[in-house]
Amino acid sequence: MKYTVLVNKINYIKDSYLNRINLVTTKNVLDKDILIEEETYNNYLKLKEFIKNELDIEIGIDTAYRSINEQEEIYNHYLEINGEEYCNNYVAVPTYSEHHTGLAVDIEAKINSEFIYSDDNFNLTEPVLKKIHPYLHKFGFILRYPENKKDITGYNYEPWHIRYVGEIPAKIIYENNLTLEEYLQDFGCVLYINKPKDVTSFDVVNEISHLFGIKKVGHTGTLDPLATGVMLVCVGKATKIVELLTANDKEYIAGVKLGIETDTLDITGEVIDEKDIPNNLNIEEVLNSYKKTYLQEVPKYAAVKVNGKKLYEYARNNIEVELPKKEVTIKEIELLNKDSNSFEFRSLVTKGCYIRSLIKDICTSLNTIGTMTSLIRTKQGIIDIKDTNTLEDLKNNNYNLHKIEEVLDYPIIELPSDLIKEVTNGMKITNNWDIKDKVIFTINNKLIGIYEVNHNNLKVWKNFN
Repeated sequence: MKYTVLVNKINYIKDSYLNRINLVTTKNVLDKDILIEEETYNNYLKLKEFIKNELDIEIGIDTAYRSINEQEEIYNHYLEINGEEYCNNYVAVPTYSEHHTGLAVDIEAKINSEFIYSDDNFNLTEPVLKKIHPYLHKFGFILRYPENKKDITGYNYEPWHIRYVGEIPAKIIYENNLTLEEYLQDFGCVLYINKPKDVTSFDVVNEISHLFGIKKVGHTGTLDPLATGVMLVCVGKATKIVELLTANDKEYIAGVKLGIETDTLDITGEVIDEKDIPNNLNIEEVLNSYKKTYLQEVPKYAAVKVNGKKLYEYARNNIEVELPKKEVTIKEIELLNKDSNSFEFRSLVTKGCYIRSLIKDICTSLNTIGTMTSLIRTKQGIIDIKDTNTLEDLKNNNYNLHKIEEVLDYPIIELPSDLIKEVTNGMKITNNWDIKDKVIFTINNKLIGIYEVNHNNLKVWKNFN
């Protein structure tokens, strides 16, 4: 269920969504049966209890889910009584109403022991309902049509119209004074995730996409299911910088078991060879010899494509294919510990280096074979594993969101007023700051664009305006 589904004046409700709604029945303030989406209702009850205990305000539901036929009756009624201008400001045409989602709730407050209808008594109910607004996000709700946002939402301020979107989106929308439209179209952040073992990178991306209610989510370097550690995940417009973060150097701690080799080059694969381990292996000396740049063979179980097909697809179908080689650099490498049949080492490597392949090459130099038993990515670029959050942290509302400019190691320049027009329009400008690579431009501390050197000028690399 996507709780951030956008239904507004230009986005209608889809049949595919209507077919998935799980509705429950409850009573409204007039003691009539109404329908509401199940999770929305459960969280509304928590909100209602909290508001009663903390603010001594009793709220009830006027309306929630509406069928297309019900919306048509309501629209025609208001059109006849109040006219077209009123409807344009307050009433959605059928199929374009948020109430079709079951996630939108019109609430009323009890004043002097009686529920007062906001549409008829705005001046009386608005001050009471406004007291509730700062607490909505704690239960996954937002004020859907806030003040001074009609140019974005299409509707006038409605203090009674709340909308369930889920806890993470609601918190971000509230803290950044956004509408749902702005959140889905303009929000962007980078998450520092500590990927758990036995979970794919694709699984992590899917989970974050679900929690944030945003489809556009991408990671910046695959970690095998066996591996754990730093995984940078870009959300929303931050996906524009994925290639910059993918290019960063990465630090790993890897465990190796000597004497066996598997088809996947790690302990999860099938053993294809076993050999005795030579005595007195000089592991430290061999490791030091790999502090270099060399051509590394890509493992056959990898996502690299050959003739339009991923290598692991060939491997799973027992099809032999020539494995490509890539130039990689091992910038740092050191032995951490060893025993008679295993060792552990730390390495800092460039983009595209496969630690499984590095281990295979090291074992060949040791005149033996080996396989990777563990892998922890401890650093990616300037991001250290100690700064990461787990997926459980996200679910428990204990996490840090990082701005795009925070994760990039480029100069940040607040634009002078005479260059605002040029940069916001993506025009080329003179390199007055002696920039060597890329620069981040902001206006009032808001990211506007990333520019890069072009001869003696700067040209737009990515526009975020």
